[in-house]
Amino acid sequence: MANKLKTGFWVAAYIRRLQLHEIPTFVTKHGDSDAGAVLVKSNTLDGNAMLFQRSFDVDGTRNWVVLTKGPEQIVDEAIQRQLGFDPDIWVLEVEDKQGRTLLDEAGLNG
Repeated sequence: MANKLKTGFWVAAYIRRLQLHEIPTFVTKHGDSDAGAVLVKSNTLDGNAMLFQRSFDVDGTRNWVVLTKGPEQIVDEAIQRQLGFDPDIWVLEVEDKQGRTLLDEAGLNG
């Protein structure tokens, strides 16, 4: 059985990849370093945002899906609800006027 990539390591690598593209990213909630789930908030700095979470297809493939989008306040409320279900979640905020998250790039579904 293959070892699962620890969440803290994945988060650090993701933030570094965003830094290489000069996309500011902040850890707004530090979750479990070994196995915490990750939510990625894409803040377009115009009052709107999107919230991504990782989903698993029936064949085990991991994909990033939009959990919610709209006014930033609505997205922040969704984050708070998710934290109520699972306090070990990581929350990352990516700030980019173009809405770039790089989640569609190879290697970010691990």
